[in-house]
Amino acid sequence: MPIQKTKYQQAILYICHALGGEVRGKKKLAKLLYYADFDNFELHHAPITGTSYKALPMGPFPVALNDIIHDMEQKHMLKIEVIPERKGYIPTEVYRSLTKPEPAVFSPEEKKMLDRIITKYGHLNGKQLEQLTHREAPYIGTKLKQEIPYELAFYRGTNFCEA
Repeated sequence: MPIQKTKYQQAILYICHALGGEVRGKKKLAKLLYYADFDNFELHHAPITGTSYKALPMGPFPVALNDIIHDMEQKHMLKIEVIPERKGYIPTEVYRSLTKPEPAVFSPEEKKMLDRIITKYGHLNGKQLEQLTHREAPYIGTKLKQEIPYELAFYRGTNFCEA
C-alpha cells in the first residue's frame, strides 16, 4: 500500500488544527493517526495515510511518521518544539501547525472519520491512548517490532454507530 504523502501531511495538520493548533506528544500523534487509519480501514477497507505501522513497546507506531514530520518542518508546515516537563521525564514534543489544513484532499468519509477520531480520542493523552491500543487485536496479534497487518482491524469490533 503506497503512502499518501499529501493526505498524511494534511491529516497531521487537520488533527493539530482541530486540537487548538497543536498535538502534545509524539505518542499521542502516532496513536491518533493509528486510529484514523485502522478505523477507516475497518469501516471502508482503506487507510487514510497508507502508511504501515509497527508494534512497538508503546503501541502501534506509523513507520513513516518521523520522515513526514521532518519534511513538514522543513517546508514550514509544522513546528516541533521540545518542552521539558518534569525532572526525570522525557521532554514532550509539541507539534504546532503553521499552515491551515486543506480538508478538500479527503473524501467525505475520510473527513468524517478524522472528525470522529478527534472527538473520541483527542482529549486523551499519549499514555491513555497507548493503554487503549495495547488492548486491541492489531497490537495483541502482532509480534513486537513487526508490521501490523491492517486486516487485524476487522477483529476489533469497533462501534461505528456514532459515525
